[in-house]
Amino acid sequence: MGAALAGSARDGLRSVQAALAQVDPDGLIEIGTMSEDEYRRGYAQVLGLTEEQEAEFLADMWDWYCGEPDKQLIDYAASLRPRYRTGILSNSADGARREEARRYGFPDLVDEIVYSHEVGLAKPDPRVYALTCERLGVHQSEAVFVDDVPVCVEAANACGLLGILHETAEATIARIGALLPV
Repeated sequence: MGAALAGSARDGLRSVQAALAQVDPDGLIEIGTMSEDEYRRGYAQVLGLTEEQEAEFLADMWDWYCGEPDKQLIDYAASLRPRYRTGILSNSADGARREEARRYGFPDLVDEIVYSHEVGLAKPDPRVYALTCERLGVHQSEAVFVDDVPVCVEAANACGLLGILHETAEATIARIGALLPV
């Protein structure tokens, strides 16, 4: 019974993913080609949502996107300032800045935030790493980049940044600490 329900849930998820892909088949939301209102309406249309369901879906989507904050990693990032310039580079969609500022206060945590949808570039495009370093006022060889997506870490390394694949807060903090001068 459990396996049948799990398979059924997976099939349902695949159906939702397929429907959502219709709204942005080329994944262009994250480079700013659609406003939050446009993709919200598109999702509602392909999923056949009522206005109430549309609002609930968007709230659930932002909860999923923002996830749960890693307090240990956030506290560590905060402790690096002002000795080091810090930033966030995020593949995102319209509305992300608002949601993350409201939930986590990211603008007060770091010196710069580069949202892909605002700059028209997304990881792993080498230009977005260069732009982020430029905004931080650091050379790419001086930048430590942390991400949980291997291809983004590989791209950062190829651009001369010191890329770290995030798996746990403890491991990431230790790897950053080993790279920073004392």
